[in-house]
Amino acid sequence: MPKIQPLPLPAAAASPPSCSPSGDEERRNLQKQAVYTVWMKSLVFNGNGCTVYGADGGVAFRVDNYGCRGGREVFLMDRAGKTLIRIQRKGLGMFRRWEACRYSDDGEEATPWFRVQKKAGKKGAAVTMMHHGASGSGSGPAYMIDGCARKSGYEVTSAGGAVAAAVERKRTPSGVVLGDDILTLTVGAGTDHLLALGLVVVCGLMNRCL
Repeated sequence: MPKIQPLPLPAAAASPPSCSPSGDEERRNLQKQAVYTVWMKSLVFNGNGCTVYGADGGVAFRVDNYGCRGGREVFLMDRAGKTLIRIQRKGLGMFRRWEACRYSDDGEEATPWFRVQKKAGKKGAAVTMMHHGASGSGSGPAYMIDGCARKSGYEVTSAGGAVAAAVERKRTPSGVVLGDDILTLTVGAGTDHLLALGLVVVCGLMNRCL
C-alpha cells in the first residue's frame, strides 16, 4: 500500500497557526475550497469505514464501522472521535434512502439535515436538504450525485448545475493513479465540507465500500 500524502503545501501555508481557530472561524474554514484525501479503509483493525486526510497529511475525519459493510447506522467523526454526523439507512428496495443528522458544537444531535435516495433507472442520486420542522420533510432535491454507482469517480452538483464537489482516484505528483480505494475529494468554495464528506460516506454505503 503506497503511503497516502497530499501535495506539499507552500511554505507560508505550511506554518502552523499561532492559536486554535474559534468556532466561527472554523465554520468559515469549512466553507472554503479544499482538497481531501479519502482512504476507504478504517483505522480500526478489522473494522469497516474510511479515513479522511487534510492538506497537512494528518487525519481530519474518520468513519469506523464495527458492524458489517453497508451498516444501517454509521457516524462521521473528527480526528478526536467527536461525532459530527449520524447517517442511517432506511426503507427497502426502491424506497431505500440514507438520512443524516448533524450534531451541534456541544455534542447535541441536531434535527435531520439531508436525505439521499437513488434515482430509479439512473446512475445518480438525489440529495434533499431536510426542513428543521417536526415533519422532517424536504423541499425538493438541492443536489444531485452524478455517477454515484461508481466507487471512485462522481460529482455533486447543485440544483443549478454547478459542481459543488468532485471525487476521483488520487494521483501522485508524478501522475501515477493509485488504487480505487484512495480518492481525492475536491470541495468547491461555498460548499459545506461536512455535507460533501457526508455524501462521500453515503456513496460508500451505497456501494458497500465501508
